[in-house]
Amino acid sequence: MKKINPTSQYLSWIAYAVLLTIAPLVFYKGASISVLSQMGIMIIFALSYNMLLGQGGMLSFGHAVYAGLGAFFAIHAMNLATDHVITLPVSLIPLVGGLAGMLFGILFGYVTTKKSGTTFAMITLGICELVHSSSLMFPEFFGGEGGITTNRVIGPAFHGITFGPQIQVYYLIAAWLLFCTLAMYACTKTPLGKIMNAVRDNPERAEFIGYNTQWVRYLTLIISAFFAGIAGALSAINYEIVSAENVSLTLSANVLLFTFIGGSGYFFGPVIGAVIGVLLTTVLSGYTQAWQLYLGIFFILSVMALPGGVASSLMQNLQLIRYKQFVTVWRVQIILIVFALLALVGFAGLTEMLYHRNFESDSGTVMKLFSIELDIASYWPWSVAGLTLLIGLTGIQLLKPALHARRISAASAIEAASKKEVA
Repeated sequence: MKKINPTSQYLSWIAYAVLLTIAPLVFYKGASISVLSQMGIMIIFALSYNMLLGQGGMLSFGHAVYAGLGAFFAIHAMNLATDHVITLPVSLIPLVGGLAGMLFGILFGYVTTKKSGTTFAMITLGICELVHSSSLMFPEFFGGEGGITTNRVIGPAFHGITFGPQIQVYYLIAAWLLFCTLAMYACTKTPLGKIMNAVRDNPERAEFIGYNTQWVRYLTLIISAFFAGIAGALSAINYEIVSAENVSLTLSANVLLFTFIGGSGYFFGPVIGAVIGVLLTTVLSGYTQAWQLYLGIFFILSVMALPGGVASSLMQNLQLIRYKQFVTVWRVQIILIVFALLALVGFAGLTEMLYHRNFESDSGTVMKLFSIELDIASYWPWSVAGLTLLIGLTGIQLLKPALHARRISAASAIEAASKKEVA
């Protein structure tokens, strides 16, 4: 097996830090910086969730509890600092959220990690519903349906930094993101990280060599809850409001969705999933009412076509490039992508026209789609969209066997090359 070069790892982390630094300099128009801030928060949240799912094999439906409670404690700390009850800079507020998340990880985790598998998932679901109901029953702490608001500008400016402008909040999120990513990656390399994988893969054998699998799951959940609390606190700083939605099942489902899309089997998979998820939920929602439909279909197709997630597909293609086998599949892959885009355009056209006919019929039958004005009372826009969808789907079905055969051929060549390397 080829060993990972430490120099390449250092260069990767430097490139990651540079990317976080220059991102707002490249994407600065409109609400781009706000979207980048949301991506940073969701990446931390998704990476913390993947410590449970990808590293520990624990499917949780209630991870939003730790991020949400961390957000509530963080926003209370901000309000206390505003009232001069405590002295705490905004830059350290995420630590309050992390400690709060860890505290509730210790409390809830002791109960949930006594079981594994489906039972664990159902218990986390129950705790999520319990906390969400409590957020409406105890308005003194949770703020009721309106939630709790704050002002992130606390005290005098420090060298011009007040965290009022969104760009300053972004760089605060980016700094915590870099720290959390490094810390969680380092955790995967520790003995605890290795035994987490062992418990995930074969808990019986882990018990045979003397490890208490319940305590391994418990410690994993506590660490994961700490980073989820940091994500929640950064969310409180970014939005300046925390409500019952922060501890809802919806948020737990979103992070599960994004982690699967990115690929839970790779450390950087949730990073990709979080970026795609925020783009679909934030950016796409500004252009179409059917964004939830597109998100659901994208999730279904990604699970069916890419069971290992987007990260798995990227790694497979990198392996093809490394062993000089990418030329075997790239032509078919590009043509397949073209047909997939045709199918997407056709499906989107039909969907948007249906939405306009059913929900916006009062504004007339003329609508703008892809910068083109269409009269949906006419048959030809429906015909063109349907034909485009049909051509795309037909092309995909015809090319799938060819791509599969070429991938098998490339895999055989890679296996032969690997055996030569070992020899």
